[in-house]
Amino acid sequence: MAQQEHPFAHYVRILGKGRNGSRSLSQEEAETALRLILRNEVEPVQLGAFLMLMRVKEESPEELAGFVRAARADMAPPAGLGADLDWSSYAGKRRHLPWFLLSTLLLAENGIRVFMHGASGHTAGRIYTQDVLSTLGLRHATSWDEVAEDLEARNFAYFPLEHMCPKLHEIIQLRPLLGLRSPVHTLARLLNPLDAPYVMQGIFHPGYRPVHQEAALLLEQPHLAVIKGEGGEIEVNPDMACLVQSVHDGVLADEEWPPLFPQRHVKQPELEVGHLAALWNGELEDEYAEGAVISTVAVTLQMMGRAETRDAALAQARQMWRQRPREKYSRAA
Repeated sequence: MAQQEHPFAHYVRILGKGRNGSRSLSQEEAETALRLILRNEVEPVQLGAFLMLMRVKEESPEELAGFVRAARADMAPPAGLGADLDWSSYAGKRRHLPWFLLSTLLLAENGIRVFMHGASGHTAGRIYTQDVLSTLGLRHATSWDEVAEDLEARNFAYFPLEHMCPKLHEIIQLRPLLGLRSPVHTLARLLNPLDAPYVMQGIFHPGYRPVHQEAALLLEQPHLAVIKGEGGEIEVNPDMACLVQSVHDGVLADEEWPPLFPQRHVKQPELEVGHLAALWNGELEDEYAEGAVISTVAVTLQMMGRAETRDAALAQARQMWRQRPREKYSRAA
């Protein structure tokens, strides 16, 4: 007696039917496929095949939009909980410390509610945001209630994917087993679960910038900026030109920001996470790090419409940095 085909086999076949027969999923197909995955209605062998076929093909904007819609429905944050700015942190840092974390705190100190989400531990040899929060006296939230508390207390909250969407966390942790990143690494950056009007995104591979732009259009995201961030995080490298590709009310735009410094800085031989607090409180002088913080804030301010030009955004960011409350985030609580 012939065995009945599993419902998820349909989606594996679409992706893997061969050079001439395969195609990308439609937005609706992608949404249904991820919904089945999130409900644990997929066999492990099917999930592995699906993830790797998608990895080889690379995700289309329509697929990403469908995945995001399914994931958002699964997360279901409390009604009324909101943020001004969505900030994802999934790559981890290897060559430099996560200076962008100070950028988000600087924005929060200036009245911008920043919701950060991320994951840690999926790639060896990297420093993840979640693991350094305590050096600044911060915690990671373990529930939506704690997210609300942190946003109310300090305009900043970090929520791990592990608690926000456990199944996606489980999949992202498969990287050491599969040897490759999966679509979840891209999908997670687009989640924006609190439907913040402004979104910053960082990618590692430049080819993904326009994919993020087009997915944002499909998701009707009002304002977004995506950059090739240092190490794949949302952090401007002040030693290099930075192409900012954005979306504003359905219109795509590109703008290249020149390097902040005429010459590149020498990379520090060792990464000491305590330098994050030391830079904030003024004990450490590091031109590169300060430039990274200020440049990242400036790009964000312009994306949020708080500065019309690059020069105005940089001037505002520098003023914010000079006026920062140095007594905060100075040592682990």
